[in-house]
Amino acid sequence: MKLPNGYGSINKLSGKRRKPWAVRITKGWVYNPEQDKMIQDRPLLGTYATKQEAIIALANYNQNPYDVKTNTITLKELYELWTEEYFKSISESATRTIVAAWRYCSIIERMKVKDIRIYHLKGCINDGYIIGSTGKKKGQKILASPSTKERMKSMLNLLFDYACEHEAADKNYARMFSLDDSVAELKEDSKKVNIPFSDEEIKVLWDNVDEVPFVDMILIDIYSGWRPQELATLKNANIDLSANTMFGGLKTRAGKNRYVPIHPLIRPLIEKRYDVSREYLFNDENGQQGTCMTYDKYRGRFVKAMKRLKMNHRPHECRHTFITKAKAYSLDEYILKIIVGHTINDITERTYTHRTMEQLQIEILKIEK
Repeated sequence: MKLPNGYGSINKLSGKRRKPWAVRITKGWVYNPEQDKMIQDRPLLGTYATKQEAIIALANYNQNPYDVKTNTITLKELYELWTEEYFKSISESATRTIVAAWRYCSIIERMKVKDIRIYHLKGCINDGYIIGSTGKKKGQKILASPSTKERMKSMLNLLFDYACEHEAADKNYARMFSLDDSVAELKEDSKKVNIPFSDEEIKVLWDNVDEVPFVDMILIDIYSGWRPQELATLKNANIDLSANTMFGGLKTRAGKNRYVPIHPLIRPLIEKRYDVSREYLFNDENGQQGTCMTYDKYRGRFVKAMKRLKMNHRPHECRHTFITKAKAYSLDEYILKIIVGHTINDITERTYTHRTMEQLQIEILKIEK
């Protein structure tokens, strides 16, 4: 049977094949530099087990044409298209989370999206790994932690939403299963207990503020309660020394765009760092990739400071220390939530009560050294 011009073609491939019937469509004409002439652009629609299946596939395509690339796109290619668009709408920390989760998906990244099913995705989450590049695990396979598995699941959910939207997949198989209960149990078991700095440790920090690099940054966080990423990216433009406030925040609606009063104890430290000619309050003068402080850089400097002072803490524990101190000195519950960016659930307090900056300043003064 002769097919109409421009309709496409069906050919039987040579050799013994499971799907010998190849279907090609006609997309137009393109210039071939090797032949120095125009040739027909005839991309492969697919291969099929029987001629009848091939005829149906070609008929379906001509009835409702679609981008053939979506039929052959790999998971890695889809991820690159998705993230190019998606990363523009999320924060730097959220971007790092997606990138970190994707690193464990290498075992299925070359698969065609249309071929991926639930068991592939579950296998990726359960068995995905990276190769250690530093330390004791250099060169070794490192399996995903329970928290990473949850992030992988969340990332794949979004990635396959994008696949369905762009017709690279007909179903979101990532949303058709849940993680095993054991993942949540292991995550709970693996949670590290946050331990605030003790008064003795804080004294050691003050004693070494001019001796150990970045101890001032640690103290500023202990007396202001920023999340590590929020602290690292504070801008000089958002430090108002005349009003005695800092402005910033990330992550949640309550956490974004909030004012934090400057405690008198850390004001001299902030003044020393403050430089209107620079964009950010904290800079890494010895950094190899510019002076802008990032969370990763801050974490690295934090770890070095802890080792030098023989302490065992993590960056987020500065925030825990501030909140613990605030409660110990009986700060107003709702003002504390405003300062640290926690959601206020009480409708009356959230909607009808308006706190002034003066009230925030008065409350933070309750915290002693």
